[in-house]
This record gives sequence, C-alpha cells and structure tokens, in this order.
Amino acid sequence: MATATPWRMDRQPGNWLSMAPLRDTRRMKQTPPTRPGAHLAALVLATFALLLPTGTFAQAPPAPAAHSIAALGGQIDAIIHQARFAGAAWGIKVVSLDSGDTLYSYRPDHLLLPASTAKLYTAALSLDTVGANYRIPTRLLGTGPIRQGTLEGPLVLYGMGDPSLGATDATADWADQLARQLIARGIRRIRGNLIADARYFTGPRLGPGWEASDLQNWYAAPASALTVDENTMTATVHPANRPGWPTRVTLDPADGVGTLRNTMHTGATHSPANINLYRAPNSPTLYAFGSAPAGSPVQHYRLAINDPLRFAGAQLQRALAQHGIKLLGHVRTLRWPQQDTDLLAHAQLLGEVLSPPLIDVLRSGLKRSQNLYLQNLLQIAGVRAQAAATSDPPPTTFMSSTDWGLHALQALLKRIGIAPSEALLEEGTGLSRQDLTTPAALVRLLQYLAAQPYADQLRNALPIAGVDGTLKWRMRDTPAAGNVHAKTGSMTYVDCLAGYVTTAGGEHLAFAIMLNHYHRPDSAPPAGRDIDAIAELLATLQGRS
Repeated sequence: MATATPWRMDRQPGNWLSMAPLRDTRRMKQTPPTRPGAHLAALVLATFALLLPTGTFAQAPPAPAAHSIAALGGQIDAIIHQARFAGAAWGIKVVSLDSGDTLYSYRPDHLLLPASTAKLYTAALSLDTVGANYRIPTRLLGTGPIRQGTLEGPLVLYGMGDPSLGATDATADWADQLARQLIARGIRRIRGNLIADARYFTGPRLGPGWEASDLQNWYAAPASALTVDENTMTATVHPANRPGWPTRVTLDPADGVGTLRNTMHTGATHSPANINLYRAPNSPTLYAFGSAPAGSPVQHYRLAINDPLRFAGAQLQRALAQHGIKLLGHVRTLRWPQQDTDLLAHAQLLGEVLSPPLIDVLRSGLKRSQNLYLQNLLQIAGVRAQAAATSDPPPTTFMSSTDWGLHALQALLKRIGIAPSEALLEEGTGLSRQDLTTPAALVRLLQYLAAQPYADQLRNALPIAGVDGTLKWRMRDTPAAGNVHAKTGSMTYVDCLAGYVTTAGGEHLAFAIMLNHYHRPDSAPPAGRDIDAIAELLATLQGRS
C-alpha cells in the first residue's frame, strides 16, 4: 500500500479491514485525497470516497454542442450504447422546468441503485417537515434542585440530533459554551453523574442496510442524537527512520477508541507499505499491524468513533473541570433501548447550544455527501412525524425514528405524485444497497423542489460543477462549470448524477442520470466522464422544447 492511486468522489465500497490515507485529518475540507495501492496478501483494501484530486485524470475533451433536442437524443444514445456498457444498466430522464416537456428519456421507470442521489429525498423531507430555518438544539438539563451553587442530582447532556456539533465555527467550542452557561447560573458543583443521553432517537445507531464492512470508515460513522465532531477520529501512522523499529500510531482524539493495539513495524526504505487498521463492529479495540517504509511521510486515516456518547461526555467533563466546575460523579451514557423514565420527568434547562440553520447543515451534508448528516436529518423528521401522529391509532409494531422518517417521506412523495413503487428507500443516505429509485421519480422530486419557496437555497446547497463539493474537480472549463448544480452518487459499480442545469438556449432543466452494474475495463475512462459528457451536452443545448 505504498503507491498512491486516485479514487472516486463519494464512492462507498466495502471492506473495513484496511484504510486509505487522508490529508485532511479532522473535518472534510476541499483537500484532495490519495488512495494507496492494495496489499492483498492478508487483507482486501477498503477504499472510501472524498473529493477527486485535481489533475488525477486528464480533462475529458469537451462534448460537442447539442444544437437541437433531436441531436441531443442521438448524442446521448451514442454515449450510453458504447460496447463497454453492454452489461450495464442506464436510466436517464431530462425534463424542462419551463415547459414540463421531456427532452430525453431512457428506461426512466427502471428501479436502480441511487447511491448518494438518494440524499435528495431526505433533503426534501427535512425542508418540508422541519424547515430551512430550524436550529437543532443540544441541551444541558438539571435533574435536581440547585442549592448554594451545587446541582443536587445528575447533569444530562441531551442530544437532539445535531450532526454538526463541534464541526462548525458556531459550535466548535460547544462544551465551553455549556460550561459557561452553568457558571452564569451560579453552578460550581454537580453532586451526581454526567449523563450523555441520545434517546431522542429510537432504533439502532446504524442505518438499515449499512454493511458491516463499511462501519469502521468515516462515511459510516454511527448516526446518533448526540453527535460530536461528526463522530470521527484520525489515526496517524508515523514511520520510523530505521527499518525494524516500531511504527508509532497516534489517535486524535486520544480517547477515540477504548484500546489501541499497535504491532506495526518499519520496513526497508522504499519497500511496499502494508498499513492495516482494523476494528470489529461495535468493538472498542483498534488493531494496527503491518509495516510502513522507513522515512516515509506520516499518513492520516479518518475512522468512525465507536461510542460517540462517551466521547461527547468526556469532552464536556473536561470543559467543566477547566471552568472550575466540580463533577462529583462519573460520565454515564443512555441510549436506546435503555430506559430511565424518571430521569427527565422534572428536568430544567440549564444550557443550550444551537446548530446553524438547517439549510446550512443540509448544505454541508449535500456538498460533501456526508452520510451522518442526512441520516440524522431523516431521524429528526421522524421524531417530528411521530409527535404529529399521536392522535392516530398507534402502530401495532415498534417503529424507529428512521421508520417514522420514512413513513413521513412516503406521505410527502404521495403528495408530490411519486408512487411507493418508484422510490424504495430504507434509510436517508443512499449507503444501503437496498435503496432503489427510478430516474423518473428523481426528476419528479427535483421538479417539486424547484417550485418551493426554498428552491434557490436547495439548488445552491447542491455541489456545483467545477466549483465545490463532490463536483469541484468535474466538468471544469466546460459549459457545465458553474452551471450544473447536482447531487453525485457513486459506489462500487454505481455512478449517478441528478440535479439542475440551464441550457445555452436559456431553458431550465431537471435531470437524473443513473448507471448501475458497470465494471469499468482497465483501459476505459471512469464512468463519471460519460455522465459528465451528458451533463455538458445539456448545458450546450441551443434548441428549446
């Protein structure tokens, strides 16, 4: 695993046994990543997606301009009917937002894996159910009386689903903010435990259909009502300068896992790297083994944190101590399905940190294809839907927050005119390989979103070709650059793009381009180039419907 080779943008393949290095060690910025070559003697490489490195692939030649709708159809047909796509499945639909006419379609009613374009459904639900301006609270609750500066009882850190806590400028010092609010109330001592409580969400922390082989990676960090720093940590591998010496591994934060067992050594200079990081699902132990070449640069790996509640509680505990607040108890955690019906019965609000407006949280999630953000937003909508359904007959079986969110989504899709058989979703991110949708349903959703009061906000929250997000390195120096606003979706054998573009003739289009079951030949360009070529054709279209 010594040589660096390029990888795809929001690809989400599976195998948790080894990791690809990151240059951005904590928050996912616009720094291009690298992926090491695979060492297959003992393990299968796990790769995961970030943003495509600049200059990784030569820029594809510009697509010829589409002078008419008839010409557009022939040019798209020429792309998708290439011999190398013989075993693949395409689905495409392009509709004018101005006239409502269909400009092009190819198998628009076939169910296909959407990958991260499924996030468009969650975006629509959260904007419709929760609202663009909603700010997600994280609260400190007191469960006993306050006497002479002492809280007589446990202090509860109560999460309500903010996936951006600690990851934005407004909440980077969230724990200090809460500690200062306690000081302002005159509290100097807590005679009880500090309880990190994530029971605002019910159901498992992992999205339905998330594969066990993904769970160590940052893109499958557990979705939790109490989330800090995107529930991720960074493992840094420090090769020694001499062969045979131990290779040091450090964690940031240091308590990101329960135990680190490192047996990695330093190999000969210029020898192949064999860096392996492994943590079994739900295990607190991270194993580091293999070798790194002597004198080689440090490598950073972004991993999911196994226990975000304990991590959040420990952060707040440190902040309390730094502000002179004495905690006489310990950090405890509460998560579904644990019960403590009396804990919050008479709780009082002692402090609160608010997220940025939901549209800003959503923008960050869509631009970076951040699964945690969208899975949390689905569950927030689910909590809202469950509360609104209290007057209806209760369900006869247990429904998780995700189930309630999907129930609300189906109600929204029915209003939009999308049949249940057109969008079969079981979580909010597209990470599950059980999610299916048709191109026609995606385009109908985009048409609906384009007619809402928040249409411009949502459009600008999508990645922009050649500008930002998962499209930053795509379609540069083409008519699509700065024009195409679209959600990417890619995992192994899947590449999709769905969003908006304005043609050269001034017509506003919604489109969905979906490619499934495609295994790229070694000599062929990435499938994203063919998808981009179709988007570029739409941007150059001069005729109008």
